[in-house]
Order: sequence, then structure tokens, then C-alpha cells
Amino acid sequence: MKSKIGVLGAGTMGAGIAQVAAQSGHEVVLVDVNPIQLDKAKLSLIKVLDRMIEKGTLDENGKSGLLDRMNFSSQLSDFRGSGLVIEAIVEKIEVKHAVFKEIEEIVGGECIIASNTSSLSIASIGSVLKFPSRVIGIHFFNPAPLMPLVEIIPAVQTSDETLATAKSMVDSWGKLTVVCKDTPGFIVNRVARPFYGEALRIYEEGIADFATIDWAMTELAGFRMGPFTLMDYIGNDINYTVTETVFAAFYFDPRFKPSFTQKRHMEAGFLGRKTGRGYYDYSEGVELPAPKKDERLGQQIVDRILAMLINEAYDALFLNVASREDIDTAMTKGVNYPKGLLAWSEEIGLKTVLGRLEDLFLEYGEDRYRPNPLLKRLAK
Repeated sequence: MKSKIGVLGAGTMGAGIAQVAAQSGHEVVLVDVNPIQLDKAKLSLIKVLDRMIEKGTLDENGKSGLLDRMNFSSQLSDFRGSGLVIEAIVEKIEVKHAVFKEIEEIVGGECIIASNTSSLSIASIGSVLKFPSRVIGIHFFNPAPLMPLVEIIPAVQTSDETLATAKSMVDSWGKLTVVCKDTPGFIVNRVARPFYGEALRIYEEGIADFATIDWAMTELAGFRMGPFTLMDYIGNDINYTVTETVFAAFYFDPRFKPSFTQKRHMEAGFLGRKTGRGYYDYSEGVELPAPKKDERLGQQIVDRILAMLINEAYDALFLNVASREDIDTAMTKGVNYPKGLLAWSEEIGLKTVLGRLEDLFLEYGEDRYRPNPLLKRLAK
């Protein structure tokens, strides 16, 4: 593959991907139609490189060499000569269709055209190409230079050669790649939905408040962040939109049903840390609420959310979204879960997990809690 890499979109994700490619020795062109965003990306990159110098992980020669390989442009035509172009722009299919058609007219016939989408169909994105066998999903996690996981998503049109070349390229950047089917949410955003959705449901039922649920999931289950802290960090607008997208894409399967609590927070502008208010108030001088440290209640919360997460992991395995190893790798390396969910289920005991799901299904009578057939088979 040609060593020139193109990245479309100079937001946090696009700029991060461009940095990863440049650090790996590629000539990189980062394109954005907004010159202010390009300047911001360049200044941000220089700050990152200066911090690396302070930490001793980069020297001045390394910094100047990397900046020499980085080109900032507002013209798609500068993608000419690229071996790989990765799109990282707004999650709107009509916008992606327009730019993919433009890019294909500029690049050579062997250039792979990839999307960093987190939730849209790769098959749909690639449908507008004259040569759709070159399309693929290459989904990084934020921040791209630091997060090790990258999901590689071949569409039904993607050639074996495109898959092999794209995976090999991203592997060579020091990333840990997992291959998954082109299904809504891929691995991580699909399997992780109950971490947020079931926490919101527990809150809505009045079982526990935000702080207590977060305490249970961090102190008792070992997650780095509780669901409400994490949603505030991600942004309630972003998290809700992904949930809504996955829900619609799965033909409104109740397992992925969005929450009115999150919708109302989003509508109120309580988006999280970036607005100073989400599930928690981040205003200066305001103390975060204290959790109710009731271990019995906390364990009930953990058992319920964890059972739902495990059930979703088994559903992904049951439908061949990815291999057992890649599903567990994706959750530990993509969202820093303390353990792979499939391995965790075996630690707990499959019969125990199944029993928790069957109890929930019996109590609520909702399809949301139906146990996966593969989990039922293996628990016998």
C-alpha cells in the first residue's frame, strides 16, 4: 500500500487518527473544510508533541519529522496519491455518501476508502462507490493515539484483499484490531448498551440514585467509571444518539430501548461535563452527591447490569458478529471493562447468570430480559 494516508475531518477523532498515522512514519494529509478547525487541530497536535517531549517519549527531531509529514488542507483534491483515506466526519449518511463519491473521483483505483463511523452501516456508506469492494469500517476509540483498540468492519461488498490490507496497516500502527460484522454498533457500542440502559432503568424504578449506581459499578464490580459518570464524560447528546441509532437499526428491539431520563437531560442541555451539568452538577464549588454505600443493594445493581451485559455479549457471539476472543478483547481494550464479559460469565457460572436473567424476564415479562439461546444452551 502507498505510504500516504488521508484523513477527512479535523475534529478530535480525525486529528487523533492523523497523529497515529504520522507517528508510524506515513505522510499524512488531514482535510477539513473549516480552516479554523484545521488551525485548532495543528495547535493541539503541537501541544501534544511538546508534552511528549517533556515526558521523554519524543525528542525535538521526532517532533519536527512528524510535523514535516503532516499536511493540513481544506481541499479534498489533496487526497490524490493516498493508499488509504479514513473519513471521520459527522454521523449523517447523506453527508458521508456525498464525500465518499467525491473522494473516489480523486484517489487511485487501489486506494481503500474507510469510515470511522461508530454506528452507521458500512454497506450503506459504500453503496455509492463505483468500486464498493474498496470500502471498509476502521473504527478508532477516543482518544485515538492512546486507546489501543480498533474495530475493523468489512461490509458485504468489501473484498478479502481490502480487509487484509486495512487490518495489516492498522496492526502496523501498534493498534490491537478486532474484526466484526457490519451490524449496528459493531462490537463495543452494541455490547455496552446495557451498561447505560439498565443503569438508567434501575434509576427510573427508584431502586437507587445516580451516585449509588456509579459507586456499585466502580467499587464492587471494578469498572473504571460508573455509567452516569461515563455518560457525562461522553456527552448525553452523543450517548443518547448512539442508543437511538442502535435501537432503530435493530428494528426497535426492546433490548436497546432508549431512556426518557437521558432524553430529558439531553433536551434540557444537561449534556455532561462539557456543559457543566449532566447527571451531576460540575459547577465550581458544588460537591458531588454521596452514594448510599449499602453493599447488599450495590451487589443487586451489579448482578443485574452485569447479567444484561453478558447476555448481550452472548448474543454477539451467537450471531457471529465476532469471535469469542475478539468480543472479550473489544470490551477490555475498547471501553476498559475489568474483564471480558464471556470469561467473566464463566467465573460467575453460566447457570447463575441465566438464573438472574430468567428471574428478570419472569418479573417484568419484557423481551428486554430474554436470555440469549446460546447462553441457555451452554448453561445446561
